Amino acid sequence: MTTLITNIKELLQVRDISITRVSGKDMKHLPTIKNAFIIIENGVIANFGEMKDLPNIKAGNVIDAKGKTVLPSWCDSHTHIVYAGNREQEFVDRINGLSYEEIANRGGGILNSAKTLQATPEDDLYNQTVPRIKEVMKLGTGAIEIKSGYGLTTEAELKMLRVAKRIEKAFPILVKTTFLGAHALPMEYKNRKEDYLNLVINNMLPKVAEENLADYIDVFCEKGYFSLKDTERILIAGKTYNLIPKIHVNQFNAFGGIALGVKYNALSVDHLEELNQEDIIALQDSNTIPVALPSCSYFLSIPYTPARQLIDAGLPLALATDYNPGSTPSGNMNFVVSTACIKMEMTPEEAINAATINGAYAMGLSQKCGSITKGKIANLIITKAIPSYGFLPYAFGDNHIDTVIINGEVLA
Repeated sequence: MTTLITNIKELLQVRDISITRVSGKDMKHLPTIKNAFIIIENGVIANFGEMKDLPNIKAGNVIDAKGKTVLPSWCDSHTHIVYAGNREQEFVDRINGLSYEEIANRGGGILNSAKTLQATPEDDLYNQTVPRIKEVMKLGTGAIEIKSGYGLTTEAELKMLRVAKRIEKAFPILVKTTFLGAHALPMEYKNRKEDYLNLVINNMLPKVAEENLADYIDVFCEKGYFSLKDTERILIAGKTYNLIPKIHVNQFNAFGGIALGVKYNALSVDHLEELNQEDIIALQDSNTIPVALPSCSYFLSIPYTPARQLIDAGLPLALATDYNPGSTPSGNMNFVVSTACIKMEMTPEEAINAATINGAYAMGLSQKCGSITKGKIANLIITKAIPSYGFLPYAFGDNHIDTVIINGEVLA
């Protein structure tokens, strides 16, 4: 079926297919067409332009977007959306004065989630994940990366990734999967890190590869978790199975993890709440994209990724939610975009670029989504009537979405 959207007040993120990401000062530029149309055929963007150039076509579905803005759906490149239960008690504990690290040292944090997930049957885990996926789609997310890492046993890690693959088959949203067995050290391996690393590399990883469950491999490279040496071992092992690196890095400390990621051609380095000049230099002239997770900073009351420092150094930047039960129990990319503007001094243009075209790049999906480009999948947000796209991050507490289209189909 052909869908025609007409009278669009402003069509955002209009790009040539050759543009896969934007960096530095180019992030301030958001190409748009006013008084526009867009034609969707067989789930992809077939044509778009000014209303005066609208061809004479017969469309089975016509949407009048008068007064409304249309933009690509959000591309959320960092989530842990497959998890069991919640950690609301730890939320209260932090209000009462305990730090994230103190909670983790008491067996809370990631270990708490792992214990719950290990005891949750796969079908139950899938059924807990489905409402979250439906919700983020309604909030405008059309592409999502899903990590493991809350299993920490071979079977539980595989279970998480199998659920992610079931989500990919059951819903129109684009899904990329990441193996994050090195997310934390299980309690029974507290003084046996080498044994756990061997389990991740020699047991988990081959089985993940055998079942073709992951596109990427990730490590929580952080003091108290996995060192540079540990991270390098895991990335090398992942490469033998053609898993592209991504790294959780610089959340609490800056100690060389970014340079290590660049060395192994990581697609992205994520968090970066702590950053130094050596990190900036390491990222320059690389293909590795920094990813900021501002709602994590908001929830944990930790520093925000220094977006201005990164962008002003000529680097690209992507935005993602970090949706997880402990540090970001939200998959709302609209809030992420607003928070990036309010707390990270990003302009609306920079934030929208970071959450669309650059988010797609951070998932290896640049050729499929993230911009209004002929031939790309028709994943679109149609806003309510708003004064301008700057209103999206400005009125941060309101829902500005009227319609979401994913894979060319209007969400019910």
